Amino acid sequence: MNRVRTAVMGAAIAGSMVIGGVVGAALYGVSALNAAAATTAASPSPSSSAPSSSAPSGTFVPNETAAHEATESAAREAQENAGQVPTVP
Repeated sequence: MNRVRTAVMGAAIAGSMVIGGVVGAALYGVSALNAAAATTAASPSPSSSAPSSSAPSGTFVPNETAAHEATESAAREAQENAGQVPTVP
C-alpha cells in the first residue's frame, strides 16, 4: 500500500507541475500579445499627414516650476537653458 501511495503522490505532483506550466505559458502568451499590440498601436504610422498631439516631439522641455528651480544646480540650469537633457544633478 505504501508504494501505491507514493506513486499517487508522485503523479499528483507531476500533474500539478504540468498544469502550472500550461497556465503560466498561456498567461505569458496573453501578456506578450497585449504588449505587442500596445507597442504597435502607440507607434505613429508614416501614412498619417497630421501629427497626433500625444506623440512626443523629440525635443527636451525643461521643468520650469518654482519648486524644481529652487533645488536645481547652476550647471543643470545651464544645460536646460541650452536645450540639452541634463546630465548633472
